[in-house]
Amino acid sequence: MSPPLVSVVIVTWNGRPLLERFLPSVLATDYPALEVVVADNASEDGTAAWLAETYPDVVVVRHAENGLFAKGNNDAVPSASGDVLCFLNNDVEVPPSWLTPLVAALDDPEVVAVQPKLLQHGDRTRFEYAGASGGFLDAFGYPFTRGRIFDTLEPDIGQYDDARDVFWATGAALLVRREAFESAGGFDESFGMHMEEIDLCWRLQRAGGRIRVEPASEVYHLGGASLPQGDPRKMFYNIRNGLVMLAKNLPAAEARRVFRARRVLDAVATTRAWVGGNRAEADAIRRGRREALARIAQVAPPRDEVPVLPPYRGSIVLDAFVRGLRRFSDLPGSRFASGWRR
Repeated sequence: MSPPLVSVVIVTWNGRPLLERFLPSVLATDYPALEVVVADNASEDGTAAWLAETYPDVVVVRHAENGLFAKGNNDAVPSASGDVLCFLNNDVEVPPSWLTPLVAALDDPEVVAVQPKLLQHGDRTRFEYAGASGGFLDAFGYPFTRGRIFDTLEPDIGQYDDARDVFWATGAALLVRREAFESAGGFDESFGMHMEEIDLCWRLQRAGGRIRVEPASEVYHLGGASLPQGDPRKMFYNIRNGLVMLAKNLPAAEARRVFRARRVLDAVATTRAWVGGNRAEADAIRRGRREALARIAQVAPPRDEVPVLPPYRGSIVLDAFVRGLRRFSDLPGSRFASGWRR
């Protein structure tokens, strides 16, 4: 049987230096049925012309405006030919054999999306912030990964090398069945950037699919190409989009319970930032909540017969900042819902 055609979709905005650095590794992929699509979000650095001249086999999609990550990817998909899509950040370096294990994970018809192990580009012995070895949500909607809890990044010593189901896969390197992606409606363009891959993975699971991590594939992420760590806009997007995501995917009664707790937890985070002298972060949390509440008023709660809830039923905030649990392997297995494991 012929391998499925995979369309690697890379969104970029004024990222020609990153493409010059990392695109050659993507084009050196040894997978036999590969298409590379670069979605240019109205760059002003000559990206599209450079690509056309330097890499004529790359499909270049020129967007009229910068639609950020979500819209930039969605609008590029119609120009992709593959039955399998791989959304890849423009600051990711890949080894030649990275794609084959990911595609093999789709041999299971229930699996609709999969990510590789994500390591830091500058230190390949340590997990990278954006996705590490697969992501989870706690009971209150805070994300964490195997290999990263908040800002604590673990060294990779093989402790999370098992292929397994996860709750979400990183948008930095996300392989997904095209049919499932389109049926789910793609990325939520109202998010702009941040949390959109978690929202997508949640919706894919609500439709009956499974999400996997396949650490036999590993890639190297520079990180911070869109927004660097510490930029208050990152906090703003995470707070706003995270709350909207909860409203979209949780049953109404559960969402009300979670929002009551989040009001307290987000207030603590705001106070912590303010006392620590980071007023920009405190303002970002407040603005994120304010915008989220305005949007949530327009969101209809899901009516799933069997709701899909975040698998970690504890609070990762309390675990990390009160109990001092900073490694995924430290988390009590009893706090994972039935059918999930640490």
